[in-house]
Amino acid sequence: MRPAFFLAALASLASTHANPEADLAGSIWDDFKGAVTCAGCEGLLGALKLVAGLGQSALEHVVTDACKLAGIEDDDVCEGAIKEEGTAVYYALKNLKVGSHTSKTFCSSIAGLCDYPDVRPYNLTFPVAKSSVTRPPPSGQSPIRVAHISDTHVDLQYTPGANAQCTKPICCRSFTPEDAPGNASSPCGLWGDHHCDPPLRLEDSMMDAIAALNPTFSIYTGDVPPHDIWLVNQSSVLQSFNSTYSNLGKLGVVYAALGNHDAAPVNLFPSDKVPPSHNPQWAYDALASDWSNLVEGSPSSTTKHGSYSIIHPNSNLRIISYNSVFYYKYNFYAFQEPMEYDPDNQLHWLISELQAAETAGQRVWMIAHIPTGNTDTLHDYSHYLDQIINRYSASIAALFFGHTHTDLFQISYTNYNARTADSATAIGYVTPSMTPDSGAPAFRIYDIDPVTFAVLDYTVYTADINSTDSPNTPPKWVKYYSAKEAYGSLLTPPVTDPNVEMTPSFWHKVTAQMEKDDSVFQAWWSRTTRGYNVTECTGECAKNKICSLRGGDAQFNCEGPGTPFSITKRSDGVNEVHVERPFCEDAVLARIVGGLARKGVDAEKFVREKARLYEKA
Repeated sequence: MRPAFFLAALASLASTHANPEADLAGSIWDDFKGAVTCAGCEGLLGALKLVAGLGQSALEHVVTDACKLAGIEDDDVCEGAIKEEGTAVYYALKNLKVGSHTSKTFCSSIAGLCDYPDVRPYNLTFPVAKSSVTRPPPSGQSPIRVAHISDTHVDLQYTPGANAQCTKPICCRSFTPEDAPGNASSPCGLWGDHHCDPPLRLEDSMMDAIAALNPTFSIYTGDVPPHDIWLVNQSSVLQSFNSTYSNLGKLGVVYAALGNHDAAPVNLFPSDKVPPSHNPQWAYDALASDWSNLVEGSPSSTTKHGSYSIIHPNSNLRIISYNSVFYYKYNFYAFQEPMEYDPDNQLHWLISELQAAETAGQRVWMIAHIPTGNTDTLHDYSHYLDQIINRYSASIAALFFGHTHTDLFQISYTNYNARTADSATAIGYVTPSMTPDSGAPAFRIYDIDPVTFAVLDYTVYTADINSTDSPNTPPKWVKYYSAKEAYGSLLTPPVTDPNVEMTPSFWHKVTAQMEKDDSVFQAWWSRTTRGYNVTECTGECAKNKICSLRGGDAQFNCEGPGTPFSITKRSDGVNEVHVERPFCEDAVLARIVGGLARKGVDAEKFVREKARLYEKA
């Protein structure tokens, strides 16, 4: 990479007071091609920082044109998404120091081009040292049922018969005349399509199915609006909130958490260190109002940033819902200079709530959107959260998440260098989504000990959205599998008693069985997407997936940062860059680097010509 060419062109344009945006996008090919290395990524950040120095409008125009040149999305998606992300990206770049922990974290987490910097030490102060108290034994009483729903993403503009194979991030809308019903070669069904977010009628049918199972209460781990990230606005988000939370009211008591899509723009939740004008307080206020209608009584503790703590009525269960989006890699406000250790002091708030629970002898459920060990959680924050979870592991019965759209679990350990059944301390349950992009729409029903609130079993229910084409005949929601039935009998000794907890140790032993018997791993791997589009995963892939299940602290998650593109070598030795749009991909900026690199490889002569122009400038 030769970033000096890019910088020289910018400096020349700025010094002559010319319009620096006119030809800038066409002259950054070489920088983006070179940006598929760590040094190149940091050089590119420096170049973008210089563009930010010309103002937010200049930055948005340049990145928008770059997005169009990359061909990663339609032009209107580039324009809308970059405009939405622009304020936060401008704020971060304006203050960024290239080469800092912040910039290295950006290039590792967003682009996957640098090794993650070491986690910064942070002294979390606990009021009381951890005691020798362990998880309580099962009560033996009859279990209660709890439903877990996540990532509904209902599209209120879903149009049956519209094109399911469109060019947008989501389909099943009449974006163009060719996409309209009657013109589409791949029409969307009445009840949904795997290339689209679901229609309201699918959510209606799911709520009816859950209500028929009579749960004692339910949890909802966020992401209400659809994936129309280039069109989203405050009005559409509030409309989605009103629709989905009204529907959730059919289930009685529901405890909810904030998702990364639950604001406009999506993903962007600044701390109180950022000017108040950036804060989506309207979303926090709307959610607080919606949530208050779904619980009995008032939370014992709330925050101004979408978190609360509440005691479930007539029980010793404290439910703590926290804002995991503060720690999300696509929350560009996280990339402050320097990065905050504890945005809005939420970690200290968690400690105070967990300590109160421990002192009172209460059991705890922690609910949030993004799993602590997921590759989307920035390493520093994942580590700090994991320290807190380990400290209060005797009180925490379980953690519950969504976000991935897939069916997962994740284990925390006291020692990640010796991950064993004995060192497993906490278990996170990650429920699959209702939106069908990753597989059949799904929800979970947990069997819960009514005294210890330990998870004894869970059953996943799914629906075949292609099984009916009648608006009056909803798809049937049927049992897909039971966790204890699928895995308990495989262990030594078997764990099949319906009143015995599936402890963190239980789940570690399941992963150990996956290592011993590939058929166990393959069965689990197929279940993650409910049997839909199951890709091959053997050898190193399987090893990394098992490691990920044992990765409650993200720095020990062997899957890496999850790059938005991959690089392969052609038969003629030329590198090709392949841009991906993974489930719930929400930040267009993350794929622009890969998209332009791909274009650059396909247009080597054009890149060299542009490079010579830089040299002359």
